[in-house]
Amino acid sequence: MTVRLMTPDGMFGPVPYHHVSISSGTRQVHVAGQIARDAEGNAIAPGDLAGQLAQALRNTARGLAGAGASFADVVRLRFYVTGWTPDRYADFIAGIDSVAAELGLPDPLPPLSAIGVDYLFEPDVLVEVEAEAVM
Repeated sequence: MTVRLMTPDGMFGPVPYHHVSISSGTRQVHVAGQIARDAEGNAIAPGDLAGQLAQALRNTARGLAGAGASFADVVRLRFYVTGWTPDRYADFIAGIDSVAAELGLPDPLPPLSAIGVDYLFEPDVLVEVEAEAVM
């Protein structure tokens, strides 16, 4: 196995992700920030954080698959969320949960950061997802 996910004793928890990933391999895959757009560039789930997050994760899965990888190979995720406030956490998790089985997301997730930002490159984009994998 090229990726081992873990949370050492004494680290903050429970959280829906591991704090540490250990990887070995020779091939790294970096998926650029993915947003809620279909293959033609049409916006998906306008105004809906959960819906946009689900689509962004689907797009991330396509990027990984294009390199021969999957979420099982991911060592780090980054989520950029516009206008973040703690009350949006439920929608954030709902977006992940809605595609977890479909995309084979590990449970708990690999190490991740959820970063609140003022805005992303287009006003309707609520979330952007980046992934790093090792194969």
